[in-house]
Formats: sequence, structure tokens, C-alpha cells
Amino acid sequence: MGGAMRARDIMSAQARCVGAHSSLREAARLMRDLGVGALPVCGDNNRLVGMVTDRDIVVLCCAEGIDPASVQAGTLERKVYWVDAEADAGEVLRTMEEHRIKRLPVIDTRGGHRLIGMITEADLARNLGDAQIAEFASRVYAGA
Repeated sequence: MGGAMRARDIMSAQARCVGAHSSLREAARLMRDLGVGALPVCGDNNRLVGMVTDRDIVVLCCAEGIDPASVQAGTLERKVYWVDAEADAGEVLRTMEEHRIKRLPVIDTRGGHRLIGMITEADLARNLGDAQIAEFASRVYAGA
């Protein structure tokens, strides 16, 4: 492969999203079935509208005594960060480090602004050098 490694080279393409109108119970079941702790939330045409984590479901819903079946995944308000599929590895790392996030949706801005994958720490470990991974870990996991 010629040239610099891009987000599309690092990502896991099997990213599944939960529909914005799906319930948090459905999101939790999908997380369980996929063995993940976070899911992108997609609206129409597979467009990213947010992220929901297992922690969101527990803290914002269950701990408040709210039935997760009664809350739509798209109602959890939070800024969502993403990266263009053509972004280089340095931009991927900077975005994850700056926002202290461990999961980064990948968007194809040339192909209809659709979600096409996710980058996780495991994807970084498989695709980047030890020095890059060590620097990422020190920045993301450094004291709050």
C-alpha cells in the first residue's frame, strides 16, 4: 500500500449503529450481542447523529429509575466526534487524544457523509507502531 495510512485503513468496517428511534433497551441488547460498550447512533441514510455507551444507559437511564425501553437512543444529547475516512493516522490520534475518546466513528464525506466504520484502541494496536500507541495511551489515560 502506498502513501500514509488513512482512517479507512485503520478502522473496523463492521461498525453497526443503533437507530435514533430505537430504544435504549434495544441498544443494550445490540451491545451485548456484538460484545461492545458503545454504539454509533444513526438517523436516516446511515448518517451519524450521536453515540451511546453502556455507561450512558446505566447512569442516565437505569440509575434514574427510567425504563430503557421507553427512551429513544437518539435523545441522549452529547457532542459526537468523528473523522473523515481519508484522514491520516496522525489526525486520527490527535482527535482521539484531544477529546480523550477511545472509539472514533469514521465517516465517508465523499460518499454521502455515511458512517463506514469505527476506530477503537484495538484497531490502533493492530495498525500503528509501538511509539505511536505509547504516546496515545499516555495522553488519553494521563491524569484527568
